[in-house]
Parts: sequence; structure tokens; C-alpha cells
Amino acid sequence: MIPASNHDPAEIARFDATAQRWWDPHGEFRPLHVLNPVRLDYIDERVGGLADKRVLDVGCGGGLLSEAMARRGANVTGIDLGTATIEVAELHALEAGVPVGYLRESAEDHAAHSPGVYDVVTCLEMLEHVPEPASVLRALHTLVKPGGDVVVSTLNRNLKSWLLAIVGAEYVMGLLERGTHTYSCFIRPSELARWSRGADLVMCDIAGLDYDPLREKAARSSNVDVNYMMHLRPA
Repeated sequence: MIPASNHDPAEIARFDATAQRWWDPHGEFRPLHVLNPVRLDYIDERVGGLADKRVLDVGCGGGLLSEAMARRGANVTGIDLGTATIEVAELHALEAGVPVGYLRESAEDHAAHSPGVYDVVTCLEMLEHVPEPASVLRALHTLVKPGGDVVVSTLNRNLKSWLLAIVGAEYVMGLLERGTHTYSCFIRPSELARWSRGADLVMCDIAGLDYDPLREKAARSSNVDVNYMMHLRPA
């Protein structure tokens, strides 16, 4: 059963409060600016090229990934529940001249009226911010076409990820606003794979992301201890 409201209002309000700074490469979202090209290349490779594909970006935030995929030739729709966040995404796309359509809508609500519409569905850095990640995965399965591709990313749950993603990033280096992440909501790869199977999604690949905050560089890695991406397809 899909919950009527699978979101945390406090989480949405917190991201809305910083919405005007989404596109500041030197602000609190700068790690996303560094990680975005690596994630984009991974998605492009795994789906066999984004050009001319219909793509849905779930939890699109200010549109960093949505715009990047559109620049690769994809027909992109981005959805998010943050009012200010969507407004910032729409304005930036308009000013940049990048054709992206945005909707203030949850994955579950969008799936109810757009089943099997998309060649590719992405959901990056969102699953650890919702009460029921499994519900989102079921919606992703509904939204993607048979034979299509789903790419998700999240944070692993272990001592290393707590030290780096919360203690280091939020409290020591100030890379992220304090309270951005809740350790108990981090997701182990085994859990994500299990929830995906429950949503009739099969794991095709998993890759880690290494982020060096001192040099502000990121790279794909085989190490999934902290941040990782997973490529899924409908069973």
C-alpha cells in the first residue's frame, strides 16, 4: 500500500529554507556541484546514453542533475515537494535556457497518473530523507517503462559513513548544514537491494563515490562504504 504522504515536512522546510543557494557552487550545496558530473556520467553510461530519452528526476531539488541531463539531450521532468525549491529550479532553467519541466509532486502521486511513461527514472540523495524508502522504490518501478532504467543514490550506514558524512561534513568542516542527515536513516546496500526486489526491481550495478573535500574532487569508486549509486531495472 502506498502511503498518502510519504514525506517529512521538517525535511522539506529545511531544504526550502536554503533553496536560494542551490546554485551557489561555493555554498552549502558545493559537494553536490562536485559530485554531479560523476553521477551524470554514471547515469549516461548505465542507460546507454541519455540523448532523446524521457527522464524523470525524483527529488530534483534545485535542478542540478535535471539540467545536466537535459544538456545531454534528454527530455527531463523534475519533481520535488519543496515549493521554494521548485521555484528556484524553474527560474534557473528559464535563465539558463535549458528545457526542463518541473512539478511539485511526490513520486507516489506522480506514479498514480504517469505509469510506465519514462525511459529513465533517477532518485539521488532522497531515499534517506523519506519515512518509507520502499514506497518510493515501488513508485519508481511504476513510473519506468518495461525494460527501462532506474538509478538511485544514497548513503551507507556504518561507522565510517557517520564519521565522514555527519561528523566530518556537518560538524568539523562545515560542508553541510548541521542536521542535513540523520544517521539512522542511512541505507545499507543490502537493504536497498532487498527493498528493490520487493518493488520488482533488479540490481544491475552498484558503484561508490569518493569525495575529497580538501581538493574538492570526486570520482567513481568500487568502495561503497559511504556514498553509493545503484542501477536497477524492472524484473
